[in-house]
Amino acid sequence: MKHHLRRVIGETRLTYEEMATFIAEVESCLNSRPLQAFSDDPGDLSVLTPGHFLIGGPINALPEPSLLDARTNRLSRWQLLQQMRDHLWQRWSREYLQRLAPRPKWWTTPGNLEEGQLCLVKNETTPPCRWPLARIIRLHPGADGQIRVVDVRTSGGEFTRPVVKLVPLPTADVEEPGSRS
Repeated sequence: MKHHLRRVIGETRLTYEEMATFIAEVESCLNSRPLQAFSDDPGDLSVLTPGHFLIGGPINALPEPSLLDARTNRLSRWQLLQQMRDHLWQRWSREYLQRLAPRPKWWTTPGNLEEGQLCLVKNETTPPCRWPLARIIRLHPGADGQIRVVDVRTSGGEFTRPVVKLVPLPTADVEEPGSRS
């Protein structure tokens, strides 16, 4: 994270208050990322975030217009901080989500996708932090047994998506009581 902070801030000189505000907003972004599904219920798309451990619930911020494409010399100090926050979130989420969804070669078996698993649906027109949450409801194996297409349920309905457009969220490897070997 320090690497990304240095890259985003660069040569910009921030006052103590501006730096504290920027760090607080970055902290809010990081504490609102999805960690895992709350339940295995296919209709439940709620996720556990680090914010649940900190304040007992999700951290909800009001969406603000993106300033990523705005020229830096035209921005107020507040807008500059917002632009830096957006840039840092974009960089971090892109790299974080790439680690969650590695692109294996065609001859290797992709990660275990299961019905009921929670995932993010990639969308090239929106930034990664705005990708919708979905739950896999049906797997469609091909003639060779490889799963390349799945049906997912989002808050907007049910869709069929290729697995390369999905980012499965990590699942907990919870051992059930009495199942020790």
